[in-house]
Amino acid sequence: MIDLYTTPSPNTWKVSIMLEECGLPYRVLPVDIGKGEQFDPAFLAISPNGKVPAIVDHDGAGGPVAIFESGAILVHLAEKTGRFLPASGAARSDVLGWLFWQVGALGPSSGQAHHFLSAEGPGAALGATRFVRETERLYGVLDRRLADRDWIAGDYSIADIACWGWVWFNGRLVERFANLARWFAAMSARPAVARGREAGFAHITEAQRERLQGRWWSAAVLHEAMV
Repeated sequence: MIDLYTTPSPNTWKVSIMLEECGLPYRVLPVDIGKGEQFDPAFLAISPNGKVPAIVDHDGAGGPVAIFESGAILVHLAEKTGRFLPASGAARSDVLGWLFWQVGALGPSSGQAHHFLSAEGPGAALGATRFVRETERLYGVLDRRLADRDWIAGDYSIADIACWGWVWFNGRLVERFANLARWFAAMSARPAVARGREAGFAHITEAQRERLQGRWWSAAVLHEAMV
């Protein structure tokens, strides 16, 4: 059994989608970041950076193992199951390169775009412009990559799983990139993707869900106005 510490977000969906794709048994343990539960000492013992997602794999080699950071979790689950990550060679390096491109570039820029689009005060407009443009540039990188292939690194992989939520996060901007839009539609049609996205929502209150979606969509409306 795997314990998944999560709250609904593009970053945490990576892990729940992977768990669904692999058919691994897991239980969702919601972390209410609005109440600061990510800073509880018990959670910090699992995720020292105080961020979700994090997991505890109770079937790890040598006993339970705690893993934090979404990229590390995806690699762990891929190696555990032998799925969605080649075992060696150039194909493995390709998947890992795109995985860490998402972790280091696509996710942070997209998240900052949403933050500044919904922020107020000095610097908000400048920050929004900067990160929306950078997100658009990164979407162009991914669009060119997908010009001659169905999936980011050849076969369907943890690179696709990592990127999907951060493409979903930016609404109509996707429509400007034909290859990216095709890939996004194919990803969204996978049953495990839909189940993984909903996994966290099933364990929060309706008020929490409305608060999260309100924050996402208020930024999305502004984003669409800019692009």
